[in-house]
Amino acid sequence: MALSPRLEVRQSQSLVMTPQLMQAIKLLQLSNLDLLAYVDNELEQNPLLERGDSSDAPSEDLPTTLDRTSETENTSSDSGENDDWLQGQLEVSAEGIASKMDADAESLFPEDKSGPSHEPGPVAGEQWPSAGGARSEEYNLESFVADSKSLGDHLTDQLALAISDPAQRLVGLQLINQLDDDGYLRIPLLEIAERLEAPLDLVEAVLVVCQTLEPSGVFSRNLAECLAIQLRDKNRFDPAMAALIDNIDLLAKRDFTALRKCCGVDDDDLSEMIQELRALDPKPGSAFATELVQPVVPDVHVKPAADGSWAIELNSDTLPKVLINQHYYSEVSKHARNDKDKAYLTDCFQTANWLVKSLDQRARTILKVATEIVRQQDAFLTYGIQHLRPLNLRAIAEAIEMHESTVSRVTSNKYISTPRGIFELKYFFTAAIASTEGGDAHSAEAVRHKIRQLIDAEQPKSILSDDTLVKMLKSSGIDIARRTVAKYRESLKIPSSVQRRREKNASLG
Repeated sequence: MALSPRLEVRQSQSLVMTPQLMQAIKLLQLSNLDLLAYVDNELEQNPLLERGDSSDAPSEDLPTTLDRTSETENTSSDSGENDDWLQGQLEVSAEGIASKMDADAESLFPEDKSGPSHEPGPVAGEQWPSAGGARSEEYNLESFVADSKSLGDHLTDQLALAISDPAQRLVGLQLINQLDDDGYLRIPLLEIAERLEAPLDLVEAVLVVCQTLEPSGVFSRNLAECLAIQLRDKNRFDPAMAALIDNIDLLAKRDFTALRKCCGVDDDDLSEMIQELRALDPKPGSAFATELVQPVVPDVHVKPAADGSWAIELNSDTLPKVLINQHYYSEVSKHARNDKDKAYLTDCFQTANWLVKSLDQRARTILKVATEIVRQQDAFLTYGIQHLRPLNLRAIAEAIEMHESTVSRVTSNKYISTPRGIFELKYFFTAAIASTEGGDAHSAEAVRHKIRQLIDAEQPKSILSDDTLVKMLKSSGIDIARRTVAKYRESLKIPSSVQRRREKNASLG
């Protein structure tokens, strides 16, 4: 077969990821805190962007009301016109996205010889002020949280008094740096000695001194050593207690008969020893400040309306509001001296326009997905977790005519506030457990709740085994296997029937 060059014409589809599309996708999957940080960075880089005024009214079409009695009505708050941009820019599917993107970009930013449009299209909501340019009356109360002492600082102050030798103090500082948040030393001493090129005996001697520091139990290498140190400080580490510590795995299994033999004590003494252990702190370092934990801020609020429907609205506090300074753009454009300056201004203006529209569409997409989730899980909001329906991404995507990847991004790191608490949007997507009678399937979360209810109601003399739970669940219409019951029970951190029987018998005794 002869090889020769030739020309061929082929037609194929390909996915073109423009920077604008990548930005829209990125904004869609960001949490509210990450979004605020991203917008702050854009405000610093783009001179045409400015933070919106809190007096501006939010978009009127974002809040929506959902009729809880209608299961077939299309309850999305967005019209088809509002979804055109979403369908063209956020749907990362293989069908027609490359050819549609350029047309959508032209419709979003038409060339207007008269100048830029004066309709910025802001997103509802306001963000706390940034460090620069904030008004004096705008401040964040969380910025005034008092700084507390960390575990490392607390131990370093004590180390300076406990050890005077410079070499030993250096080893002590290294040991402090290797502690985890609970105050445990998880790294082997030999590894620390090799890092410092110090004798192992020196490291072990310094560790003994460090274990005398407060809080009692720090620098322990395991739970047994942590409890033993605290018992020594209380002068309660006798041979019986030492045997209990050495067999702490039996205590975890609630095997009190074997513990009595190991410790050589009766029931009363063993009960008192266990009470002493429970009074100790298994995580001595957790009381000190570590990383500041931010509270969960919901992105969507769901409240019952007066007419029996659900009122669904976005949390305006989590929506950063940015505007395009049209006046500044017009003034600067007049004095642009060369093509480079004009290109820079045009790029800033287009980037600002894309950001404003991306934020607005992000808010609408979150509201649209949350509205459909509320419609699908109406029974859960009304009656409780027992009525949580099995749900997947495809069901939501088909209902609102979006791609599953878009729904997945929307539900990541987004929270919804309901009368039953604050939940991540992904909480409402659960696997389906078949029904024994051929009816509607049960959600995995509802089955877990049912298992917990059955175990909580069991009597000490009639502990329910996994096989018994399977029979009880099947009698209530839930077709489930024994291994699934065991998996759900372990996910709920519920011990086995043998351990529960030992624990309850001990409490009765």
